[in-house]
Amino acid sequence: AGSGARADMRTEISTAAAFVTRPLRAAGGGGEEQLRCFRECLQEAMREHYKHHWFPLVPSKGSGYRCIRINHKMDPLIGKAAGMIGLSHERLFQLLPSELTLWVDPFEVSYRIGEDGSICVLYESPQPGGKAAKQLESRTSCKEEWRIGRSSPSKSYNMMTVSS
Repeated sequence: AGSGARADMRTEISTAAAFVTRPLRAAGGGGEEQLRCFRECLQEAMREHYKHHWFPLVPSKGSGYRCIRINHKMDPLIGKAAGMIGLSHERLFQLLPSELTLWVDPFEVSYRIGEDGSICVLYESPQPGGKAAKQLESRTSCKEEWRIGRSSPSKSYNMMTVSS
């Protein structure tokens, strides 16, 4: 029965790992085989890290714990996966944004580049049995904490999509 909860996070984790892998591929940060290994190692590290911190019934619970962060320090999960393919932290900092926050929550994966950037949703899925209003509430969890002390109104982050 324990594996059911783990299977639930598969889409969210693969979305997040693919997102982190994309700039590496674009910048020639490794061969296709290396990048596949990086993505799989990152997914495995995330699965392991989130195993007891995934609450589909309360998606915002544990949001800070599942937050992947690059902020002049490399996120340990990304660093671990990069180490598996021999990418140094220095090289990662060249390839990835220097300020990146990635939230991996049940039913939603979103990110922000820069401290004051817009929050963009990568993946969103309706919550089973959830009410739309409840979903909007849960969206303020970890993301709201980052806004404390900001001058911009907190409503400015509704839904933004990015086209590449």
